[in-house]
Amino acid sequence: MAFLPLSQPLLREKQQQLDFQDLQGLLHVNWKIGRFSLWSGFYTRIDQVFILWGIASAGIFITAQFLPISWYTQAVFWTILTLASTIIMIFLTWFWVSVEKLRWLLYCWVILMLGGVVLTDLGIFFGWIDVLMRLCPLWLGLSAIGYLFTALAVRSHTFLVMAVIHLAGIVVLPYCGGWQFLTTGIVMSSSLLILAEWQWNMRPPIDYNVLTPEQKQFNRQQYQYRTSRDIA
Repeated sequence: MAFLPLSQPLLREKQQQLDFQDLQGLLHVNWKIGRFSLWSGFYTRIDQVFILWGIASAGIFITAQFLPISWYTQAVFWTILTLASTIIMIFLTWFWVSVEKLRWLLYCWVILMLGGVVLTDLGIFFGWIDVLMRLCPLWLGLSAIGYLFTALAVRSHTFLVMAVIHLAGIVVLPYCGGWQFLTTGIVMSSSLLILAEWQWNMRPPIDYNVLTPEQKQFNRQQYQYRTSRDIA
């Protein structure tokens, strides 16, 4: 399966003409103090998942880096947070992955996240030194695998670059000294928040069997609007 042409930008300003599946659960944010706008934007459910995991990743690795909390307590906290985030991810993305015929990709991410939690907990509770010494490379590696699967699934150079960035993070970790958890948190959370804030590239629309004829026609019109804007 070929990727998009290399001329496609990796990231660009978010497109306004969204498909039917992207409009479901769309969140508009417009924070103001008086007439001063603090933050304005819109976020699809996929964007919301990126934000969710970005905040969760930052919280987990900043806690590990700076707070004097026992590993056992952190393991419980990490597990609860990861399980909750995984459940929310499934709820938010189910319709989108169903329409895009990408349920298998969601299953891959669930397996990667839960597998990482299980391995992390086993390392902490059973004192597996090899695991404890490699928690940061472990999570960067799992994320890289997930991004690689995503890149192949949606034919996106953006996610391929994200996979490379996370693999590069593993290479850089030994030079970070005692700041490996902070470095890992920055790489993982910043990547997710960038994906939530900008438009990433992906394959053209497919035959959406889940949608009604009217919804399919709506998507075709939206795609024509997007392509005509790009040409202009």
